[in-house]
Amino acid sequence: MKEKLYTIPLNDAVNANDECPFCFIERNVEQDLLDFVLGSGSSYMESDIRDLTDKYGFCREHIKKMYDYGNTLGNAWILKTHYNKIIKEMTDCFNKYTPVKVSLKDKLSGADNVTNSVSEWIRAKDRSCYICAEFDKMYERYLDTFFYLYKEDKAFKEKILTGKGFCLHHFADICEYGEKKLSEKEKKEFFPSLFEVMKKNMDRLYEDISWLIEKFDYKNKDADWKNSRDAVGRGMQKLRGSYLADPPYTQKK
Repeated sequence: MKEKLYTIPLNDAVNANDECPFCFIERNVEQDLLDFVLGSGSSYMESDIRDLTDKYGFCREHIKKMYDYGNTLGNAWILKTHYNKIIKEMTDCFNKYTPVKVSLKDKLSGADNVTNSVSEWIRAKDRSCYICAEFDKMYERYLDTFFYLYKEDKAFKEKILTGKGFCLHHFADICEYGEKKLSEKEKKEFFPSLFEVMKKNMDRLYEDISWLIEKFDYKNKDADWKNSRDAVGRGMQKLRGSYLADPPYTQKK
């Protein structure tokens, strides 16, 4: 099947033979977004972009990656206008606060349905992130493309069925999306095939991790490492996604 512009990133991710092609895509998109927000194009100086970063803010993970990126001036500009918005919202939230009346029954039962308007406002901010929001828009298109290629491109499908599978984090999304995108007939083929791929590759990671442990036994000090040297990082990726061994992504000089 001839590649189209929108299929190239997913084909590249699968061809990378990584533990999860969607981790590969997520890293590339995230780095592109960091470049866009803080890179040499100075998007942070554009009022429409700062309106969006002010609106969404950044989650704990991405604000750390922005710091690691290294553009002090860019980060400062983003923080300045975002602080201005946050302080106004916070002041309004404080002014509207009224204590919650907690019943004796709730106190004694340790009920977890007691709310606080200030904490609710803060929790909403914790869940809001410009980079996450932009990635989510692109991610859905990549999921669409995945199912399109799986059904229409025999070479792509073969790579998936003989590949390393996915991390559990992204596999959950594939399973949910598959329920919506596939017919009942297609599901009968798709899910058992992918389950087999996942089981085989989880077993592979288990064996790699087990052999890594065995290598610490003095009796095996001269034995071949096989594929176990980086088994901890790959094993953790398989469970939760992301690349734990990656150095911080920094601004290009």
